[in-house]
Amino acid sequence: MKGINDLRDWVFRQVHTKNLVYNTCWEDPRCDRQLLQLNRDSEVVMITSAGCNALDYLLDDPKKINCIDMNPRQNALLELKKSSFHHANYAEHWAMFGDGVMADAEVHYQQKLRSSLPDFAAEYWDENWKYFNGKGIRKSFYHFSTSGTLAWIFNKYLKTRKKLYRQIKQMFDASTLVEQTKIYNRIEGKIANKLVEFVVNRHLTMSMVGVPRSQQLLFAKKYERGAMGFIQECLRKVFTQIPTHDNYFYRLYLDGKYTKTCCPSYLEEQNFAVLKERIDQIQTHTCTISAFLKDNPGKYSHYILLDHQDWLAANSIPVLEEEWQLILANSRPGTRILLRSAAHQVDFFPQFVLDAVEFEQELTTKTHAEDRVGTYASVYLAIVK
Repeated sequence: MKGINDLRDWVFRQVHTKNLVYNTCWEDPRCDRQLLQLNRDSEVVMITSAGCNALDYLLDDPKKINCIDMNPRQNALLELKKSSFHHANYAEHWAMFGDGVMADAEVHYQQKLRSSLPDFAAEYWDENWKYFNGKGIRKSFYHFSTSGTLAWIFNKYLKTRKKLYRQIKQMFDASTLVEQTKIYNRIEGKIANKLVEFVVNRHLTMSMVGVPRSQQLLFAKKYERGAMGFIQECLRKVFTQIPTHDNYFYRLYLDGKYTKTCCPSYLEEQNFAVLKERIDQIQTHTCTISAFLKDNPGKYSHYILLDHQDWLAANSIPVLEEEWQLILANSRPGTRILLRSAAHQVDFFPQFVLDAVEFEQELTTKTHAEDRVGTYASVYLAIVK
């Protein structure tokens, strides 16, 4: 078993150290902004992912957002978006990141975007600007990256089942939650069938969407269908309890593009000018959270940790404890620390953390129920005493 687990961990590392994993964020910033309560005095430390949510937070005008990621490709994507705000007009910005395709992508990249990219980002996009050119079998940027590739495969599969695909589209276009729920209940078994269950429960599949072995084990222990059981629970919540009219997360991977009425805030035309003015308030750093705090000590007001502490808890408690020690040492009274987990209840917080923070529950419970993504079992907002 140890040999198999070592191989699985190696596969996960290969996926995450040699590829762009996320081409869009899968955490709902509408919920985050309610919890974070950012303002002009806010100094944020967060994990980059695809950079969409950092741009969303910028609408609240925090003093600075430090985006941290161990994968330089994730930071390269955010740097490309920053360059687009600097040098593109709104139509060009929308073509690249709204439609996910631009006919003259290479010319646009070379003439307008490349010059302001840091070297590591320019090196990456010199090789990969073609993600946006609409040629080949994958027509959209959003069908590249490892998670995007999986979405493209599932999209192609759905299109072979024309009736099911049509019903899914009808569900997204439903005018009422009652109608939406009725359609979902009718098609759930067709979406979560045995073939999909087999594919979803493969380690490679989970690695492509950023789920490490430690989180996969949580699914296997709790759900008879493993990861499929967890996903089915998530989908049931999202599509029977929350209206889909503005759920740009799932609609993106269904269509391969956003629409002007269903997209992240950073792509709304009304926000383009203000984000252009503030874009340099975001800085990227390719390192760990702990390394960043050692090199950049300060009294930060917000931390957004996503779910990476699930992995730390399963693989290195000393590293987890060091990260918390550095976070607390670099916080001010009232600092807000937001994290998510694949576990329904987290038990890995060190005692010194429990002594130093209070966990907000009322607003956290409310926003978690409204989360349009629904792919995390729990969310925590720790407030430093």
